[in-house]
Amino acid sequence: MPRQNRVQPTGDVLAIPTRGAFLGNRGVLHDEDAHEHGQLTHRRWRHKAWVCCVLDFKNRRRTLMAPNRYTELFFYDESVALAAGHRPCAECRRADYTAFLSAAGHTGKVAQFDGQLHAARAIPRTFGQYRQTADAHSLPAGAFILTDTGPALIWQDALHPFAPTGYGPPRSVRAGVVKVLTPAPTLKALHAGYVPTVRLR
Repeated sequence: MPRQNRVQPTGDVLAIPTRGAFLGNRGVLHDEDAHEHGQLTHRRWRHKAWVCCVLDFKNRRRTLMAPNRYTELFFYDESVALAAGHRPCAECRRADYTAFLSAAGHTGKVAQFDGQLHAARAIPRTFGQYRQTADAHSLPAGAFILTDTGPALIWQDALHPFAPTGYGPPRSVRAGVVKVLTPAPTLKALHAGYVPTVRLR
């Protein structure tokens, strides 16, 4: 039975079998019996330090949804994680973490950046995702937008529709105002040259 731990660029968390390429952490989002039933509570975060980690680090092993342990979330690729509001982990992805914060123009404590990122991504009390608008042609590679048919990634001068199982055939990027899923601080990092890992087929 798939567990409810696959995060989408829209912020939704689904129970699907598609394997993720990155791991995420927002705190404990499951109850004590979740290892058996695989579902989350109504919560979608417990702290502001939403990180994106590699799947394998120092041979560490975890029991999924163990009681009183953080909920293991998974992302199809790094661009999905960034759109959902996560940033590279400082421990298992130190080089990416440093490059990301530098590209985002942040020089202070990471907690300050996490607070800014949280304000740009999350709607308090509803556990929803904030969405800004922008002209599609002004957005950097690696950004996600919301189209009439669902989320889509801007990458290599094309628009790649996204489904829970991965990306569809590319389309042209049309000019015009669109809803943007990727938070503003992350857009800044992408504009400045941070290149996320994208898992195109």
